[in-house]
Amino acid sequence: MKKISFLVILGLLLNACAGGKKLISADKSIIKTSIDLINVNDDKVLVSIDPGAFNEETVYFYIPKTVPGTYSTDNYGKYIESFKAFDYKGKELPVSKSDDNTWVILNGTTLDKVSYFVNDTYDSESALDDPVFSPSGTNILKNQNFMLNLYGFVGYFKNLTEIPYEITIKHPRNLVATTSLVELNATLESNDLDTFSASRYFEVTDNPILYAPSDIASFEVNGIMVNLSVYSPNSVYNAASLKDRMFKMMAAQKSYLGEINSTKEYNIMLYLSEGENDANGYGALEHHTSTVVVLPEFMDKERLEQAMVDVVSHEFFHIVTPLSVHSEEIQYFDFNDPKMSMHLWMYEGTTEYFANIFQIQQGLINEEEFYQRIMDKINNSKKYDDNISFTKMSKHILEEPYKDNYANVYEKGTLINMVLDITLKELSNGEKSVLWLLKELSKKYGDSTPFKDDAFIDEVVAMTYPEIGEFFNNHVIGDTPIDYTLFLSKVGLEIGVKQEESGFFLKGDIPYIDVDVKNDNAVFVRKSIELNSFFNELGLKGGDVIKSIDGTAITLETIRPIIGQSFSWSSTKEITIVVDRKEETLTLKGEVGKPTVESKVIKSVANPTKEQLNLLDIWLKG
Repeated sequence: MKKISFLVILGLLLNACAGGKKLISADKSIIKTSIDLINVNDDKVLVSIDPGAFNEETVYFYIPKTVPGTYSTDNYGKYIESFKAFDYKGKELPVSKSDDNTWVILNGTTLDKVSYFVNDTYDSESALDDPVFSPSGTNILKNQNFMLNLYGFVGYFKNLTEIPYEITIKHPRNLVATTSLVELNATLESNDLDTFSASRYFEVTDNPILYAPSDIASFEVNGIMVNLSVYSPNSVYNAASLKDRMFKMMAAQKSYLGEINSTKEYNIMLYLSEGENDANGYGALEHHTSTVVVLPEFMDKERLEQAMVDVVSHEFFHIVTPLSVHSEEIQYFDFNDPKMSMHLWMYEGTTEYFANIFQIQQGLINEEEFYQRIMDKINNSKKYDDNISFTKMSKHILEEPYKDNYANVYEKGTLINMVLDITLKELSNGEKSVLWLLKELSKKYGDSTPFKDDAFIDEVVAMTYPEIGEFFNNHVIGDTPIDYTLFLSKVGLEIGVKQEESGFFLKGDIPYIDVDVKNDNAVFVRKSIELNSFFNELGLKGGDVIKSIDGTAITLETIRPIIGQSFSWSSTKEITIVVDRKEETLTLKGEVGKPTVESKVIKSVANPTKEQLNLLDIWLKG
């Protein structure tokens, strides 16, 4: 009788269990993922994930609840259907779901792979009260377009987020991929199969893929290869038509940033939405080496290009923060139990400030336009709670009541950085600035070394001046509102008022009225806007529901022709408007007059001093 060692027997048993498949421990194996974009059924995509071998009886699989850069709870697991787990013989294993984003698999030592179907988010946006923001969402349009923000398609196993991934995607031959992921089979003759690699799960989530008919324009900016990929469903725009403006903008950004250069390639993926029953959360989401942009296809070219300049410049500046300068909470992000950082004043505020100040410094906008942007930020910031600590709000941004103040990171966050910039330049006679600060921090940290969240402001103060510490303690850590007039006066500016003409129902493109789609499309007067003289003199107030105008019952359909007719109204026209105000119905009458609106503006003081003019020049010209 021939003796066989226990280890040999164990090895034979393991191979037998796997049906001949060689087992490698899950913590040492590549996680192989396949996504089928060809056999799309009922607008759903099949995903299969094959890890290594587990030694635990209970295995946990997750789809993210929250992803970096969104600062919201989106529960991408809600878009997963028919989740199944299989053993090495192809038999289904017991699976239960413990919450929207977590699946519990029993008999884990026999687990071979999991599979599930993915629904997209774009189709459901109009039906949800709190939809996923489109640039962080997903789209499945068979044979036409796939927006793969991969965290919506690819999940992870507990304790395996640092394991490499290999992602194989079967796709229609008429669609090409735009992504910053490393492609493994780029040299192979395959028109319908792409294979990408990622060093860890964060890299999967950080690299979206746009599959669309080939429409890509590439250009080089100071050592960075930029690829602009455009999906325009009705062929209204193409990449070539938008290339020049993007080149000019990114060249100006690189000039502004100087030696900061954290990437050799940058991909801009522009999805143009048809509007109704399509993506309608317009904006962008940053990644280390790419950005996803969603804008309406019906915009005219000038407005589309300016929107691209504003949102793409913001996202590109994220290569500085938080992508190069960030806390441990971001470096070791927990996708299903996130711990948020207290420094949104920097991650979003500094970035938005850069996206505006660089345009004046690089000659893309003039002083009047820049001042108007700052005034708009001041006005918009007042719509939020100005008496809460910004660091406390950031730390608890996923919770009530702080999450309702999130948009203020782009308003007050910008203004915090404006004040810091002016103060730093004043104290250093122009040698230090917010840009200087971020450059120094980038040299110290970079994308792989995080800072301690609760020690960061002390570090910034140590690098600068005690006055900076006072400002943080009072207005960023503390809850004292900022007196912007004080800091604007340092550069010879003040806030004044002017009377501007407006339309009766519109100020430019901004309406004074809105429609409540959840209440029979009732037309109401907006609360969050400064009303013009037409509304004020008639006695209309924000929140009033307009029932009739001159005897015509008001609906979404009937208000449109009235707005059109209003452009030819004479100032002496008599008008009768019936409104519901809370529990009361009111009839308001009077002449329409000539509508004007009082606007706050930033302007030069009457007699600026030499010191004020010098600091203004340093601030605006860098």
